[in-house]
Amino acid sequence: MPFTTHHPFRFGVLAAYAPSRTAWVNQATQAESLGYSTLLIPERTSMGILAPIPARSLAASATSTLRVGSYVFCNSYRHPVLLAREAATLDLLSDGRFELGLGAGVSATESEEMGIPFAAAGTRVQQVEESVQLLKKLFTEETVNFTGKHYAVTNLKGNMPPVQKPHPPILVAGSGEKMLKMAAREADYIAVGLRMAGPTTPADATLEQKISWIKSAAGDRFPQLLLCQTIYDFEITDSPTSPSAQQGGWNIPKRPLSIDQAVEYLTELRDRYGFSYLQVQASQMQNFAPVVARLAGK
Repeated sequence: MPFTTHHPFRFGVLAAYAPSRTAWVNQATQAESLGYSTLLIPERTSMGILAPIPARSLAASATSTLRVGSYVFCNSYRHPVLLAREAATLDLLSDGRFELGLGAGVSATESEEMGIPFAAAGTRVQQVEESVQLLKKLFTEETVNFTGKHYAVTNLKGNMPPVQKPHPPILVAGSGEKMLKMAAREADYIAVGLRMAGPTTPADATLEQKISWIKSAAGDRFPQLLLCQTIYDFEITDSPTSPSAQQGGWNIPKRPLSIDQAVEYLTELRDRYGFSYLQVQASQMQNFAPVVARLAGK
């Protein structure tokens, strides 16, 4: 069933690599000048990928309207109390332009390399849920007490309040039913991902099914949720600029579309599923800019 209400289109750029300070600042200022809403930085330990917190701080200082966000912090890499301090500081230093993205982690290998346990999927979902609940308390309460299965905080004071009230937007990324339903209850933005099927993994659910999970779990708050989708496979054939071969990107087969075809497709995607916050890779940023110019804010 088509959506009867929807949010205006917003576009984010996922960037992970720069060979120098100047190159990184240029990426951020270019994203801002091209009309992108947000510069998003992943958290992976792969060689060459920038550390997200200092990179995000520099991008914010070099721009005035561009929002900066995590896409996404891996929950198991830092305690929620420390993450809350870092997030509130980023929100303060960016004048309220920070978006906090959180996920359960996608790489057992990275965790094993660092000696960090990579729990079962259900446990990691519970950990993210407790983290989000605790983060909200840390952002809004002067003295925090919290007791969960995975985290406990007692009489914690001295938290730094964020600029955005009640807190920076919280994005949760996920693909499975438990994660998406938890995100529907707790998050402001939901990045709906794909799960790769394997020998012991069932085929992924359809987008219709995933939206149904979110809608049923969100209840009355569903109209306020911002639904996100990556469009890393787009190549705009009549754009003045071709996609660039940028280090740190994902080598994904491209889907050739004209500007008009992309506008029509994305409008239908929003009308059918509700996706209004769309992300491209940095290598697509210039190539995709004519579509941003047509749709952003509409």
